[in-house]
Amino acid sequence: MLVSARSFDEYRAMFALTDGDLAPGRRILDCPGGAAAFTAEAGRRGVDAVAVDREYAHHREDLGALVERETRHKRDQLVENASDFVWTWHGDPDSLTRLRIDSARDFRADIAARPDRYVAGSLPELPFADDSFDLVLSSHLLFSYGNRLDGDFHLAALLELARIARREVRLFPVMVYDTGVRYGELDGLRHHLDALGIPSHVERVDYEFQPGDNELLVLSCADYRPLARAGAPGADASVPGAADPVRWRHRENS
Repeated sequence: MLVSARSFDEYRAMFALTDGDLAPGRRILDCPGGAAAFTAEAGRRGVDAVAVDREYAHHREDLGALVERETRHKRDQLVENASDFVWTWHGDPDSLTRLRIDSARDFRADIAARPDRYVAGSLPELPFADDSFDLVLSSHLLFSYGNRLDGDFHLAALLELARIARREVRLFPVMVYDTGVRYGELDGLRHHLDALGIPSHVERVDYEFQPGDNELLVLSCADYRPLARAGAPGADASVPGAADPVRWRHRENS
């Protein structure tokens, strides 16, 4: 699975983020964060942003450099296949390449300066307590890899994201990346989530790279009350914040 370095502005477009969503003090999780620059720039704007990714356990120091080299390597492939993509947002392959390189460098500097903001972990189990974040963002994993990750994984992952979100989970895109069609089990998953108290809707966004790949899934989590999991972070009230690397920030004033 690819690790990319998307920019803060790409996140704004992909997730239809408003100024209110990005208000100072708002608690936002990026899952999986990869080498994106969202957490770095959001932090500079006063957002309480955290990224989680399994790669932070293995390539923490060199992930940004690895993604930068891979981005340079793929530039010629982008040029060769430019007609397969929509360039309204990015402009052209060179602009996209520069943007991703700049984002990888921003990520690299920020993970070195603020390592506590980058937590090692992966779906479908994350090291955060219930309701840790106001908003959870997830791009280019669920649905994108629908031919590799089965329906059970998707359901478990969506419930986990809903567990740690106080308000909303936003997921982009809903298209399988190597088929160019909407994830086939999406409606069934939404029906299942709705029955558990997690209503959802799909909306179109002003961002498109693969043709037709411009839809966002929004889960409303305010009324969702997950069942307690044995051994889950925060499950033992006698050990406040046990196993939760950022609980000490997120539980204040909750």
